[in-house]
Amino acid sequence: MKQAVQPLPIDEALPRLIQALRAQGMAVLQAPPGAGKTTRVPLAMLEAGLCDGRILMLEPRRLAARTSAERMAETLGEPVGQTVGYRVRGEAKVGRATRIEVVTEGILTRMIQSDPGLDGIGAVIFDEFHERSLNADLGLALALELRSALRDDLVLLVMSATLDAAPVAALMGDAPLITSEGRAFPVETRWLPRALPPRARLETEVAALILQALEDCPEGGLLAFLPGEGEIRRTEAALKGRLPQGCTIRPLFGNMTFADQRAALTPQTHGRKIVLATAIAETSLTLPDIRVVVDGGRSRRARFDPNSGMSRLVTERVTKAEAEQRRGRAGRVAPGTCYRLWTKGEEGGMAAFPPAEIEAADLTPLALELALWGSADGLAFLTPPNPGVMAEAHALLTSLGALKQGRITDHGRALAALPLHPRLGHMLQTAGAGPDAATLAALLAERDPVRGAPPDLGLRLAAIKNPRGFEESHPYMVDRGVVERIKSEAKRLSQTTDNSDFSTVQLAALAYPDRIGLRRKGDTPRYILSGGKGAVADEGTPLAGHRLIVATDLDGDAREARIRQAAPLHLAELRDLYGDQIAWVDVCEWSRREGKIVARKQERFGALVLEDRIWPDAPADAMARAAFEGLRLIGLPWTPTAQRLRARVNLCRKDGSDLPDLSNEALLADPDWLLPYLTKAKTEAQLRGLDLTDALRGLLGYEGTQLLDRLTPSHFTTPLDRRIPIDYDGEAPGIELRLQELFGVTVHPAVGPKALPLRITLLSPGGKPVQVTMDLPGFWTNSYADVRKDMRGRYPRHPWPEDPRQADPTLRAKPRGT
Repeated sequence: MKQAVQPLPIDEALPRLIQALRAQGMAVLQAPPGAGKTTRVPLAMLEAGLCDGRILMLEPRRLAARTSAERMAETLGEPVGQTVGYRVRGEAKVGRATRIEVVTEGILTRMIQSDPGLDGIGAVIFDEFHERSLNADLGLALALELRSALRDDLVLLVMSATLDAAPVAALMGDAPLITSEGRAFPVETRWLPRALPPRARLETEVAALILQALEDCPEGGLLAFLPGEGEIRRTEAALKGRLPQGCTIRPLFGNMTFADQRAALTPQTHGRKIVLATAIAETSLTLPDIRVVVDGGRSRRARFDPNSGMSRLVTERVTKAEAEQRRGRAGRVAPGTCYRLWTKGEEGGMAAFPPAEIEAADLTPLALELALWGSADGLAFLTPPNPGVMAEAHALLTSLGALKQGRITDHGRALAALPLHPRLGHMLQTAGAGPDAATLAALLAERDPVRGAPPDLGLRLAAIKNPRGFEESHPYMVDRGVVERIKSEAKRLSQTTDNSDFSTVQLAALAYPDRIGLRRKGDTPRYILSGGKGAVADEGTPLAGHRLIVATDLDGDAREARIRQAAPLHLAELRDLYGDQIAWVDVCEWSRREGKIVARKQERFGALVLEDRIWPDAPADAMARAAFEGLRLIGLPWTPTAQRLRARVNLCRKDGSDLPDLSNEALLADPDWLLPYLTKAKTEAQLRGLDLTDALRGLLGYEGTQLLDRLTPSHFTTPLDRRIPIDYDGEAPGIELRLQELFGVTVHPAVGPKALPLRITLLSPGGKPVQVTMDLPGFWTNSYADVRKDMRGRYPRHPWPEDPRQADPTLRAKPRGT
């Protein structure tokens, strides 16, 4: 029986929305939580006949997909699976008559990848887009491209609660932006009077705030926000025996049965309901009897975890936008109250919005999806992926065999079809999805199930196999909740009862080809990883004694990560696994640490040197190129002669001559000009002693040298036939010489076809500067008399004629006693 439709705030915006979609085929709808967009909009689009095919609506969570489909089906008076259905991982309720299908976000990507035309789909709705999940961003980018290239009739609608929707509308080609103001009852906000002490336990403080809220607010249900299942269970335990009579606790998180989730959502007819929920209750879901919200101020979100090399959920402080979403849950049916587990002053330091997942998560799965699509060029991302992070993702996919020369392989296509990180998918595809491999895959995707244990992967596997027996024989605590999740996921992943022929450590090495570690020389257990990074183990642990390891969890330090979980690997196991990637390499390179050329023959796997031998007969060309790399590090050695040559070339180039660029950058870009002069230079001292003059003249060539000598002569010939080098580094070419050597010169010296006047530094007989002039006749007339008066007393044996223009040039002094 069709359910009576209650008016909702979104209703007033529906005619404008339908008109915009009919006119342009795309729109952005901005409506606050509780406006009713999730359940009203798809039905309005269906009723308006906007498209012939199915309407696909994306939800960020499985619970939201189920409940929204059920609510729409109830509105139509039908069971789920007829006009309205849903599909989530492992469960589907759809039929031939289904016109509205609610799915989780990742399903759209799979649909587009398998059918780029989206045959049978007439419209796609991106609900709760403000959460900015990676799947939603990718799904919208793919949908926009296929609409542009293949399906101009495909209707696209983005719906958001808190996001600034204008950039999304611009991304969609200036799609119409429809806004619904919504309607909510006033909510009083109460903050803590003072900040919590640093060591305060979240669960204890939330439990205390819940008890206070129940006492202050005697009516309605209470919704408390906590980051995860563990915190929910511990808060529930902290409240046990302390709640007022008639209160019932209802946990609500993603990893629980749908029946238990439904119990948390269903209004309670007797007593008071206390819902302990994760961020799953922030959006999409309706909890109609909630009047009080207790916000623990923490949320879990996917972040790239360099420790595990994959994305993991991490606990972070909520943002202002998330806090406002949670606060609004208390004002859906009546005035409410929101208690916040932080002070009003602390709120000022909170971020405005949570980061888009594409900014914080591991991009390896995204890189694989884009490779499967065929091209990332032109895809419209609201936040483009970081190029550096994408480069790392491509490198990992290449090492896993998913990409080859940037293109996806058949193996990569198989990995893209698996609901696993490519690391773990590669392990299962290569070794087979037996119980051991499935358990290891589930373990590597989860948090550490053993607290305080040494970094031994085998200990974790033993704890999963027999938690009780492990605790009895080891002084470590096992997180039973994590173990149960690992076992459940392993059961889902296991497709055979037979184990593979690979050892546990070889399975780990399949997932982490970039984290196979070789111990460095020295007493401290430091390792170089095959991907090129460094890692260190705690001294005294059994792991520290092994030459080869596989590190499956690191502490994320960018310089040298501490190993938190690993397993020892034998060289034979490595050769058996990656023998085709282990090869002998001739290495002739400059060693920055040793300050000389190092020539070796090395057996390598990635960055690991498994064997190392001296290469005594390295070819001269290789040695010269290694020396040039040394020059790139220490810089070119500019002798005064070479520097003067470069200055002359620079002056000619400034005047338009077509001579080579002799800047450091240009000279170090191409080694060929210098290689013939480097065959004997093997150490830093020898490189620093090089004179580049001959090599630079070789670079200029015969014609260039002739042109240079004509335009900028290297020397000035004095009246005594002495050749004085000309310095072209200053504003004018310059020379330095004794004043007496220019006696009799009445025309100022100049050089080159342009008769460039020389800047002359006149020296005393003792070699000290006396005067700098660019007008020698003027010096004789105006300044010489004063110089003569001063110099005669200091240098009486040297000639100081009254008229230097009539005197002969000389460098001689009078004999003593004359």
